[in-house]
Amino acid sequence: MKCCPCSGFPPEGISLDEAVSSRGNTVLAPAEKLWSCIREEAVKLRICESGPGSEDPVTISQMFQQVVERHGDHPALCAKTNGEWEILTYKEYYLQCRSAAKSFLKLGLERYRGVGILGFNSPEWFIANIGSILAGGLAAGIYTTNSPEACQYVAHNCEANVLVVENRKQLEKILKVKDQLPHLKAIVQYKDELEEKLPNLYTWKEFLELGEDVPDEDLDEISNSQKANQCCTLIYTSGTTGQPKGVMLSHDNLTWVAYAAGSMVKLKERTEVVVSYLPLSHVAAQVNDMWLAMRFAATVYFADPDALKGSLVNTLREVRPTSFLGVPRVWEKMQEKMKAVGAKSSFVRRMVADWAKYIGLQAGYNFMNGNESVPWGFMLANNLVFKKVKAALGLDRCTRCFTGAAPITKDTLEYFMSLNIPVFELYGMSESTGPHTVSHEAAYHIMSCGKVIPGCSTKLDKPDQDGTGEICFWGRHVFMGYLNMPDKTEETLDQEGWLHSGDLGKHDQDGFLYITGRIKELIITAGGENIPPVPIEDAVKEELPVISNAMLVGDKRKFLSVLLTLKSNVDDSGDPLDQLTPHAVEFFKQLDCKATRVSEITANMNPSVFKAIQDGIDRVNSRATSNAQKIQKWTILQRDFSISGGELGPTMKLKRPVVHKMYKEEIEKFYTE
Repeated sequence: MKCCPCSGFPPEGISLDEAVSSRGNTVLAPAEKLWSCIREEAVKLRICESGPGSEDPVTISQMFQQVVERHGDHPALCAKTNGEWEILTYKEYYLQCRSAAKSFLKLGLERYRGVGILGFNSPEWFIANIGSILAGGLAAGIYTTNSPEACQYVAHNCEANVLVVENRKQLEKILKVKDQLPHLKAIVQYKDELEEKLPNLYTWKEFLELGEDVPDEDLDEISNSQKANQCCTLIYTSGTTGQPKGVMLSHDNLTWVAYAAGSMVKLKERTEVVVSYLPLSHVAAQVNDMWLAMRFAATVYFADPDALKGSLVNTLREVRPTSFLGVPRVWEKMQEKMKAVGAKSSFVRRMVADWAKYIGLQAGYNFMNGNESVPWGFMLANNLVFKKVKAALGLDRCTRCFTGAAPITKDTLEYFMSLNIPVFELYGMSESTGPHTVSHEAAYHIMSCGKVIPGCSTKLDKPDQDGTGEICFWGRHVFMGYLNMPDKTEETLDQEGWLHSGDLGKHDQDGFLYITGRIKELIITAGGENIPPVPIEDAVKEELPVISNAMLVGDKRKFLSVLLTLKSNVDDSGDPLDQLTPHAVEFFKQLDCKATRVSEITANMNPSVFKAIQDGIDRVNSRATSNAQKIQKWTILQRDFSISGGELGPTMKLKRPVVHKMYKEEIEKFYTE
C-alpha cells in the first residue's frame, strides 16, 4: 500500500491494522493502538508498505550513532565564548551527550520522567535534551518567557526529576515553585557562576562530572532497550486557548520527519549551516536546529541571546547560513529595517532599488510558475542590488529561506521575492512533529504552504462547495497523544487515526495547500455569517504599513470592528516602547503629522491620520465578499502587542482570547457608542 498525498488514507476497504505495519528487521515495542496518553506505552507506527514512509524506524540513539560513524570529525555545534567560536565535532557532541546521560542517571532520573530545560539556545540545551533521551527520560523544553507558575505547571505535568536552567534569572523562577514539585531531585545551571550554593543545585561543570563513575554498559543497556515507537520527548503547546498540553513524540516521529523533510528540500550531508535562535521549546526550532541538523550532519551556530532584539543579522553575516528559518515577525522586522534604510537613501539610489525590485518580482513569479526566463535587466539588477542586499543580510549563500508557525502577509513575501530572496512557507503543528506541507525551490506558490511531505497524506474533512474543509494529517509524523489527557487526545485524533488540525484549508489543481482560517478563530456574526479573520487582518496590514498588529472582533455582533497597534521600537527585553519606529514616523510625517510617539497619535487623532487609516480600511472593505465582512469601526491601542504583555505567544502568534479579555472595554465601546 502506498501513501498518496491528498487521498483518503488509509484507503477504503483496508482495515486500520493493515494500514499499520511493523518492519521485519526492526524490533518495535508491542502496541495495540495508534495513540496513547500514558508515557510508558508504545504506539503502532503508520508505516507504508513501500516507497516514502516505508523506511526502517530508528531511535534517536541509533540515528546519532550512525551520524557519528560517518561524520564524527565534522563540526556540529559552534558557540561564542569571549568573542571566539568554540566548536564541537559530532563525535565530541555525542560523547558530551553520553556524559550528560550518565549524570542524569546519577541524579536519579527515572525512566519516562521529565527533564525540563529552561534557557536560550546553546550547546548545553542540545546536550541536556539528548542526554535525557539517551538516559530514558523525557526531554521537555520550557519557554524562557514563562512565569514561575507556568514553569511549575510544565515541570509538574511531566514529573520532572531534573530541571536545567540557563542562569540566575531562570533559576529564581524554579526556586519560587520548587516546593510544589514533588518529583524534582536536582537543578542544573548551565551559564554563569552560582550566586549561592544550595542543596542539589549544580553548575554545568559539576553536573557533567557527576556521572563519571557510571559504567558505559549501564547507559548502553538503557539506550539499547529503547524502541522507535516509544516516547522520547515532550513539546508543550504554547497554551493560547488554555493550559499547555504535553505533546508526546516518539523516536520515530523525530527521526523519520528529519529524514523525510530534509530529503524533500534536498539537504546535503556535511554541507548545511544553520543559525539557532528561535525558542527550542517550540517544535519548529527543535526539528530544524536539532533533528534535521543531526540527520544531515549540519553545522549549527548559536546566536546571541539578544538575537531577536537586533543582533541576529550580525550572526547571519558572520555565519552565512545555507538555510534559514524565521517566523513571520522576523521577516517583517527585516523588511521594516530595510525600508527605513531605503527611505534615507538618495533619490537616485531609491530609483535604482525600485527598478531592481520591479525586475526581481517579475523574475520571481516567472520562476515560481516554471518559466526560467528572466526579464531584461535582471543580471544588472542582481549585481547592483540583489547580491548586495543578500550579503548585508548574511543570506548570500542561503538557498532555503523558510517561514512558518504563524500567518505571513503577501506584502512581506513579495517584498523578499522582489529582492530575489524567495521565502518558502511551511505548515504543520507540534502534533505533527513540525512540518506537514513544505514549499521549496522546486515547488512553491506564493501564499501556499506547499505540498505534503512524501509518505504523509492530507484529507480535507467536511469540505464546503468551494472545497474548503478541516485539514487532517496522516503519517509517521503524527504524535502519540497528549500526556495524561485522553479526552483532549480523542478530540484531536479520530477513530481512524487522522490528526485533526483545527485549521481550514483547500488545495489548488497542482496539490498546493492553502490555509483559509482556523475553525476556533472563525467569527460568527449575529447574522450567522462565518468569517475567517486572518485574511482581513492581513489586508489591513498590507494597506496600512504603519500597522503592526490588527485583530478583528465581532463574534455574535451585528458588525465587524478591528483593534490596531502601531509599529513602535522595543526595549532590551523586547517590550514595546511608546516611541514610533522610523518608518512609522516617516509615514505620519507625509500626512503633516509630526508625531514620534504612539501616545501622541492616540491622545489627539490628527484629522489627516484618521483619514489615512480610514481610507486604508475602505480599500480593504472594497474587496469584501459581503457587507458582513466589512470593517465598520476601528481603534488604535496605546501599545503594541508583545510576548511579555501576553497578547502574543512565543512564536508571535496572536492569543485572541487573551486580547479579548485585556481589551474588553475598548471592544465594548465599538458596540455601545
